[in-house]
Order: sequence, then C-alpha cells, then structure tokens
Amino acid sequence: MKFPDATGHFGRFGGNHYPPQVWPALEELTSTYLSLRDRPDFQHDLDTVRVGLQGRPTPVHFLKTTTAEVGGARIYIKREDLNHTGAHKINHCVGFALLARNMGKRKLIAETGAGQHGVALAAAAAYFGLECEIHMGEVDMVKQASNVGRMRLLGARVVAASAGQSALKEASDAAFSAYIEQHEHALYAIGSAIGPHPFPMIVRDFQSVGGREARSQFLSLSGGQLPDHVVACVAGGSNAMGIYSGFLDDPAVTLHAVEPLGTSDETGKHAATLSFGTPGTLNGARSLVLQQEDGTPSKVSSVASGLVYPGVGPEIAMLHEEARLKVAAISNDEVIATFFRFAKSEGIIPALESCHALAFAIKLAKRRPPSETILVNLSGRGDKDVDFVLNEFRDADGPAR
Repeated sequence: MKFPDATGHFGRFGGNHYPPQVWPALEELTSTYLSLRDRPDFQHDLDTVRVGLQGRPTPVHFLKTTTAEVGGARIYIKREDLNHTGAHKINHCVGFALLARNMGKRKLIAETGAGQHGVALAAAAAYFGLECEIHMGEVDMVKQASNVGRMRLLGARVVAASAGQSALKEASDAAFSAYIEQHEHALYAIGSAIGPHPFPMIVRDFQSVGGREARSQFLSLSGGQLPDHVVACVAGGSNAMGIYSGFLDDPAVTLHAVEPLGTSDETGKHAATLSFGTPGTLNGARSLVLQQEDGTPSKVSSVASGLVYPGVGPEIAMLHEEARLKVAAISNDEVIATFFRFAKSEGIIPALESCHALAFAIKLAKRRPPSETILVNLSGRGDKDVDFVLNEFRDADGPAR
C-alpha cells in the first residue's frame, strides 16, 4: 500500500512519539516485519493458522429479512463474528504471535477494552506456546466478566488498569508501560490500528485479509459488481481498516465510518473523534483526539467497551482529512435497539460495537434505492454483551418489532 511513508506517517498523522528508550525495540519490530511479510514460508504459516485455528474464510451474507423490512438498498454483512474467539481481532493476534516466534520473544503483552482482543491474543499465545499478559480497565473487567474468565482459562494473566476512567485508554497506557519494562523478551501485540509506527501498518496488513475476502466474495455474489457502500464502526480502526483495505482504490465505493455518539454530543458523553476531535498525540502517534483545552484526552463514553477510546488510528485520520470517509454517529439507544432487532430478525447476536455499523446501515438503506448495495463489516458477535444488555436495558424479550 502507498502509506505509511518510511517514517511511519500517514500524511501529517502517525509517526513515532514513544519515549526514546523503546525506539530500538520498535526498529527491531519494523525491520523484522518488513523482512517477513512477503516471505512465502511466513505467509504459508499465517494461512495455515487462519484456516485451522481461525476458521477462515468468513462468508459474506445477504440480510434478506432486514432488507425486506427496511426497504431501499440491499444490505450484506461480512461475517467476521464467525472467527474463532468471536471477532476480527484474531486476524492480527495470530500475526503478532508468528512475529514473536520469529523474533525469539516468549511473551505477548496487550490491552483490551471489550475483551475480544484479549481473548484472541490469549488463544493465539496458547496455540504458539507463548506467555500472555493482558491489561484491562477495571470498569470493563466487571462489564465483560465472561471474557476475563475466558482469557484466564486460556492461560493469560489479566492485569486491572485502575487509573482515570479505568477503560481502554488506561489499559493501553498500562500495557505500554509493561512493554517498556519487558521489551527484551516480550512483544507488544497492540489491539488496534493505533500507536507508533510500525503498529498501525502491521495491524492494517494483518486485518486486510477481511477486505480481500470481502471484495472477492462480493464480486462473486453480485455478478461482478462492487458494493456501493462499505460500512464499519470506528474507534482505533482495526476492523475498519481491514474492510476498507479491499476497496480504498475504488472511488465509486463510498466508505462510511460510524462512531459512538453515546448519550449526547456533549463532551464526555460520546467517543465520536472524527466528528469532534482535533489533531493531537495519543498512545505514541499523531492523530485526531478528543481532548481538553490543555491537550489532555477528554473523558469518553459508549455502551460498547471496545469504542471507549478518545482517538482514532492515524490512517483513519488521514482518510478522513482526505474526505475518503463519510462519517456518521450512532447513539446508545440506537445500538441497543439494533442488538435486539438483529437477534429476532436475523438469528444473529452482534457485538455492541458492530451494532453501531448495523444501525447506520439500516438508516442508510432507507435513503438509498433498491439498486444500491451496502456491505457492513460485522466485526464481532455479542455473546460477551448478552448479560450486560439484559441486566441494564431490557428483559429477555426485548422491544417489540
């Protein structure tokens, strides 16, 4: 791909703003990855684990019932929720595990919000015989208790991050500090397309398997036509860059980035960085950040733990600045309604993160003609969210359709 440049920049975003003591480790990771990514033996090992452990390829599926109910454009989904461990996150987790093995590292360190990245990394570490240390905000550990149990069952050590909002940003800070201390024998397997170079590039490349598959599958399903719209939820941007990568060079395909509006557009009540953020530095990279006047990150909120992050990845920021993305924001109420709707209409329980993209796709379909098509990246399944949603919002029957 064209970006990043040699210094790790995506336009004016990206780069490396980590402390100098970790630069040698990042340079080692960059050189190792660039030397391995196109090697046939590395790709063979990656393809083998993608099929055997992950269960790839995941299908593209037409939402017949929802399309009929909504009217307008036809809605399709890329079923990344069918990956082993329940989300797209395992796409880059197995890649990082392979990198660690090739680098002689014996441990993987990472942060997690909703817990899907943590579970995926714990599974990859167990598969490759590596140690695993996952940092998670205390708030999310309660909200996503089932995923905490799964991580521990898979052999990971789960460390609570209790500073600040005790959420994803704080977990990222804690994981990075642990990496600085342990980088000689450990690899930081970052959870999204964020952070300093080379992490956004590596995560995007490993996630691009979803975009490549989706493009080929959609062309086969549609008789050679590309989708008119591609939709993904956005925070850090791993699932978004994965699906976008298959269509970035197709100007006729509109790319939609769907953000969490939370409970309102008031500062601290949402996590809609593309809508309200300004240029700043977060977790070692220049990007768009929701920040206070003094430059510190703002408090953020979303019903979806994986989207409670006050920034976006640098490539997402660049695509937004270049007007390659159309941005929308979806509220918590719309997310919960979509969660119940899809369970009843499609037999699919989507992750709350993915419900943002699905809710927007329904609104978009109503505005577009039946001749148009919408492809949504269903990035994860909602097993992790069922107890939380039923306890906090509705009874088991949900709202009437």
